[in-house]
Amino acid sequence: MHVVERYAAWAADWRARPIPPEVAHHARRAVIDWHAALYPGTVVAPATLLKKALAANDARTVALINGAAAHTVEVDDIYRDGIYHPGAPTIAAAHALGFERPNFLRAVIVGYEISTRIGAAMGRAHYRYWHNTGTIGCFGAAAAAAEILKLSEKQFAHALATVATFAAALQQAFRMDSMSKPLHAGRAAEAGVTAALAAREGVTGSLDIIEGEAGFGRAMGDNPDWERALAGLGRDFHITRMTFKNHACCGHTFAAIDGALALKARMGVQPAEIDRIDVGTYRAGVEVAHYAAPPAFEPPRLNDPATRALMAKVAPSVDAELDATFPSQRAARVAITARGRREELLQPTRKGDPDLPLTDAELEDKYMELAAPVIGRAAAQELLARLWRLECA
Repeated sequence: MHVVERYAAWAADWRARPIPPEVAHHARRAVIDWHAALYPGTVVAPATLLKKALAANDARTVALINGAAAHTVEVDDIYRDGIYHPGAPTIAAAHALGFERPNFLRAVIVGYEISTRIGAAMGRAHYRYWHNTGTIGCFGAAAAAAEILKLSEKQFAHALATVATFAAALQQAFRMDSMSKPLHAGRAAEAGVTAALAAREGVTGSLDIIEGEAGFGRAMGDNPDWERALAGLGRDFHITRMTFKNHACCGHTFAAIDGALALKARMGVQPAEIDRIDVGTYRAGVEVAHYAAPPAFEPPRLNDPATRALMAKVAPSVDAELDATFPSQRAARVAITARGRREELLQPTRKGDPDLPLTDAELEDKYMELAAPVIGRAAAQELLARLWRLECA
């Protein structure tokens, strides 16, 4: 059997099995976090512009806009080992086809389990040029959509095969100021819905598209281990090990932010007293998230004199030891020089990572902080209660 067929066989078999309570709980957490990321993204570009550009209100358009919105303000979830944000494309696709369907939560889990494994297998070699949320996200969206539609095993395999050839999202698209990055997540959600709907009607894909000589793995990666990518399906649920963001920016900066805050508190210094901040971290963090003139924040924040002065004192670099542990560990070594003394701190992980997770209460606080200003506090609380009650089918 080809890789897509093996994933489809697992999904078809698991459809009749009960969802473990712990897995269901983590799936609800992922859906709550998706809504937290979604709402602030719906009232800014590119979602507001997409609504004007795309008049049709079919499932594919809804998936595109919601997928983009959920990735816009950079607070959506992360699967650390896959260097990948699964929620934005996966949940957007499932939501567009049937938030009210009894198998919605199961579809989310299926999308996460299949796509996170593909993402982890593709690894750093893929992340060199490609934006995983756009490429790997296609598989999460297609799998979730296929499950929502209850496709047969054969149809499910063809949905995955078709969406593989839709996968595209270049990192260069966000190496300068543009709206392309969230569009990657939206396009992945749309592609997944399209592939699943097409497969339902009999559209076929190349079943060896993943492992073939000129397929996804070889063209966009470095000889991925597909046996490893298939291991643990139905036993080891990746959705239980998600990272939920604790800061509204790129996750590559989180360990440095957490470390700097802890070190500042330990030293008892104020920003104006700091002479220099040295940050050593993994290579992707420096390459993707180091901007001398970042544009993706509100002008009052970006132009604040105290913020600009502190920014000029930050010196990032690649730490070979920490780079060797990426992506399974996201660490930073932070040193602050202030008032004639220098102290250093190793931040081994990020608040929100699986080994330092947000509690349910902290996740609720994040959701309310982000959703209430958009839909109102009462509506946000009502929806939150409803999301915690999502049933498994």
